[in-house]
Amino acid sequence: MSVTPQLGTFWGIGVGPGPAGYLPLAALDALRQADVVFAPRARSAEISVALQCLAGIDIPPQRLREIEFNMDPDRTVLRAHYAQLADAIAVDLCAGRNVAYLTIGDTLTYSTYGYVLAALRERLPGLPHRTFPGITSYAAAASALDWPLGEGKERTLILPCPDDPVALRRDIETHDVVVLMKVGARLAWVLDLLRDMGIAGQCAFARRIGLPGEMLAADVGNLCATEAMGYLATLLIRKTPREKRSS
Repeated sequence: MSVTPQLGTFWGIGVGPGPAGYLPLAALDALRQADVVFAPRARSAEISVALQCLAGIDIPPQRLREIEFNMDPDRTVLRAHYAQLADAIAVDLCAGRNVAYLTIGDTLTYSTYGYVLAALRERLPGLPHRTFPGITSYAAAASALDWPLGEGKERTLILPCPDDPVALRRDIETHDVVVLMKVGARLAWVLDLLRDMGIAGQCAFARRIGLPGEMLAADVGNLCATEAMGYLATLLIRKTPREKRSS
């Protein structure tokens, strides 16, 4: 009589963003136990940034599976992509293998991992899994620049960049601090808006922290959008200068 293998465990692990060592000890323990490690790689990239963030951690090559990730804005295309990815991961889980899925930054903050986990749980009800929190890009940026994300009763808004300056101006005017993610090609008009509002000098920018091509700016007044534009970029916006708390 054949015996159906018990499902393997699925682990979601946030790595980076950037400097080696930004990995909780509990997540590192799970990573070392994993039989298979899925590492997403952007279609336009030659190497997985997630693996770059694990520099110094020895993962046997036979356990690694790089997967090309589709960042298509079409939600129908993305749903099909996540379905295919979940099917591939489910094969290993159904064979009883423990699987780790890497994602950059925190596992459940604007991350692909949430979609993958949902698709897997639809296919494998009762799937044993654990999600490990990671370090968000804006927490890493704030740390690299000594830039407080909120003090006292300041109101902080975290959002993907709006598509027009009017919407962003409204968000800035109604909050003390705005963390702007997924800026992409909008960077030029975003910088123009900050300069027009007279607040560029108290806003900061970070890209590819701890990785080749790193860029840090504690003042975006003279930041060149053409040079700064790219993947893994975060803007930290402060509406008014920091209050001095000591004399």
